[in-house]
Amino acid sequence: MKHVAIRHIKRSPIDKLTICGQFGVATIHESQGRTGLLKSYIRPIYPKAKACGNAVTVLAQPGDNWMLHVAIELCQPGDILVVACTTDNTDGMFGDLLATSAKSKGVRALVIDAGVRDIEELQDLDFPVWSRAISAKGTVKNTLGAVNVPVVCAGQLIHPGDLIVADSDGVVVVERTNVDRVLIAAQQREDNEEQKRQQLASGILGLDIYNMRSRLEAEGLVYLDSAKDLENLS
Repeated sequence: MKHVAIRHIKRSPIDKLTICGQFGVATIHESQGRTGLLKSYIRPIYPKAKACGNAVTVLAQPGDNWMLHVAIELCQPGDILVVACTTDNTDGMFGDLLATSAKSKGVRALVIDAGVRDIEELQDLDFPVWSRAISAKGTVKNTLGAVNVPVVCAGQLIHPGDLIVADSDGVVVVERTNVDRVLIAAQQREDNEEQKRQQLASGILGLDIYNMRSRLEAEGLVYLDSAKDLENLS
């Protein structure tokens, strides 16, 4: 591994982050062909957290948060720190002091395939975090990693500048070069779902909206008036 910190990366403009932030993780995930979803063990540390931003990637050593300090210096408003480890680790690599520093740089959130601590303070700071674990175990600053290089975080390859969307459902990554296409597809999906939502609220069943009845019949589903009718089935 090369120990480097890349200063300049390509990012999506803030206006696109604002647009994308209107959509949830599930919508974005579906809109790009059900890809980009980080593993489900990455969870928000407090309820109703939501964020959308450009990825500043960090490759850290287990139990060592040195590279997070390096990364924060390179952050810009609208960024989200995305931290991967060279091996599995759950130590509390990030807390209220780092969050205070990150927030002063305009960082919107942290996604980390490791642990964090100071949960109450992070919530008071209104700094959202999605992490693998919560752990009071502290870290050291001894071993170099890398900043703004491609990383694999919770099963997904993430490049610096990729778009990160996170909410109560999890975290999804959108390749930077695909952002425009995904946003168009997400808006179309949102419009379609709103129409269906109104139909469902009016009492129309999903069975009819999605034309399921003929398919159910073709697959062999039989409706019976009562369990007694089971005896008459051959």
